[in-house]
Amino acid sequence: MSITKENKIAFNRGQLNDETLITLYQKLVKPRMIEDKMLKLLRQGKVSKWFSGIGQEAIAVGATSALLPDELIFTLHRNLGVFTSRAVPLDRLFAQWQGKAAGYTKGRDRSFHFGAMEQHIVGMISHLGPQLSLAAGVALAHKLSGEGRVSLAFSGEGGTSEGEFHEALNVAAVWQLPVIFLIENNGYGLSTTTAEQYRCQNLADKGIGYGMRSVVLDGNNILEVYRTLSQLAAELRENPEPVLVECITFRMRGHEEASGTKYVPQELMDAWALRDPIANYEQYLLDEGILSEAKIKQIRKAIQQEMDAAIAAAFDLENAASTPDAELADVYAPFDGKPVAPATQAVSDKRFIDAISAGLFQAMEKHDRLVLMGQDIADYGGVFKITQGFVDRFGHDRVRNTPLCESAIVGIGLGLSLKGYKAMVEMQFADFVTCGFNQIVNNLAKLHYRWGQHADVVIRMPTGAGTGAGPFHSQSNEAWFTHTPGLKVVYPATPADAKGLLLAAFADPNPVVYFEHKALYRSISGPVPDDYFTVEIGKARLAREGSEVSIITYGMGVLWAEKVCTEKGINADIVDLRTLLPLDYDAIDASVQKTGKAIILHEDTLFGGLGGEIAAYIGEHLFEYLDAPVRRVASLDTPVPFAAALERDFLPESRLREALDSLLSY
Repeated sequence: MSITKENKIAFNRGQLNDETLITLYQKLVKPRMIEDKMLKLLRQGKVSKWFSGIGQEAIAVGATSALLPDELIFTLHRNLGVFTSRAVPLDRLFAQWQGKAAGYTKGRDRSFHFGAMEQHIVGMISHLGPQLSLAAGVALAHKLSGEGRVSLAFSGEGGTSEGEFHEALNVAAVWQLPVIFLIENNGYGLSTTTAEQYRCQNLADKGIGYGMRSVVLDGNNILEVYRTLSQLAAELRENPEPVLVECITFRMRGHEEASGTKYVPQELMDAWALRDPIANYEQYLLDEGILSEAKIKQIRKAIQQEMDAAIAAAFDLENAASTPDAELADVYAPFDGKPVAPATQAVSDKRFIDAISAGLFQAMEKHDRLVLMGQDIADYGGVFKITQGFVDRFGHDRVRNTPLCESAIVGIGLGLSLKGYKAMVEMQFADFVTCGFNQIVNNLAKLHYRWGQHADVVIRMPTGAGTGAGPFHSQSNEAWFTHTPGLKVVYPATPADAKGLLLAAFADPNPVVYFEHKALYRSISGPVPDDYFTVEIGKARLAREGSEVSIITYGMGVLWAEKVCTEKGINADIVDLRTLLPLDYDAIDASVQKTGKAIILHEDTLFGGLGGEIAAYIGEHLFEYLDAPVRRVASLDTPVPFAAALERDFLPESRLREALDSLLSY
């Protein structure tokens, strides 16, 4: 079909000069030519999967061209034009798509699931929505630093149904962050039409509900996209605020190539084919005398030569290969976590809660780019008053009350980390972390392993039962996170460790989940160094030395073990793990080899708790030292009950006495 007067795109160059118009054409053609080649390679079995952006190139190219080179862009599957417009090396891109070792993820992830920080691009994860919060976090960093920069995140129309879309927009609007949320509305979420996705006339209308500006653009009109986004970005650099942009376009191929397009009416495909962003723009430039057929051939020949050379280079590269040691070494960002001793011997007797507060305060003093975020933590001081008075010292920019948007806030923390900040997110109760689970286990935890980017975020988790708070304010959910490679999980049992491990968590560039037992807050106290110091993450503590039995535990379990052993006169080795991921296997080895009998005690429920993993380790590696079966003592496999008598029966303290008697008499 030919482009007719009725279906031509209405281009308006405004004040753009010829050089800019031709440059935009070159940038449009390049991803299309690469895609055409990729589809051939896919059919030849030389790449495994491809998500086509054919027909949508004007959005990615126009948006990228409108931003400054150092402004971060958060991409999705169909944004090849972002990478090519930012001059990402083609040989490395091809290596990435082939799973080669020289790709951005060393063969660990596929397609556009990576970041290229040299070109200020952060790719997606398969869960749609998280990239919007990361962009908001980068925008917060820009606002805090007064940099006069924006960030931009892509979303498909399907992704606007995700909860994170709404959380990210809400927080960005409340905090007036300089971020552009760009929706590529291409008509289908896989095979689901827009009529099945939302009821509003335009997705841009959703911006009204969040109190932000929004616009609808012809996503196939490169000049409309480029000029509008250039203007918006310039305005946001001067006066920070979020903007929602909806670009209307169409997906000319399947969700991915295996999907096909049989579910799309042919007349719809035909109509949108007439609005091809490249063919229309090329014809416009020819009609205006800005471009010639000879120039078109020259541009395409240069792209072809660059592409052929990059493909040849990528095919010559080694396939991805590794060793278990090399893979394990990349799970965490490198960090020398040796403990830092206090500068003086000065100590003060502090309650557990005061030690946490003191550690947090000293972390804020030491790290001037540390930002605290959580519900009610600013002027109110948090529900447990741990941050009381912090606003007076550090201000509202660094001690931030948040909306009830746990997932967005964790994502914003990661966005801050991308710009060299440190972030702490307080879950008001550890139970509420479920609302931010995806960001923690799929973004924070996997980022360094996937493409070498650290995630400098600490998640504080007030946890545990014993306070009559019922099933939604009392859960011990540490095992959810010890199962996730890439996280570090700490759980102190003394005031000194509470402060030292918290300061260590902020020093570490890796994501740390910091559990703090609520029932310990005001029930125990002890000597705590006044000066800054750290406790090494990954090293256990021998809370009590003995020879009859090893009690391996953490958190409240340490106090239960000490209490029961004192009451019963048991000469026990009590190993306080302190760090649950990574575990200190050396400490477990030493204790079990000495006593020959082991009990693993934790407040978490028995089935699926960390005790099962430790028991398996002892059985596999220390069997010859055992004089009795390994015992596990834990809470009942029920939700945490509310009534005091039921809660006492739920918790493992009474069962610890029975288990010790049984094991010692074995």
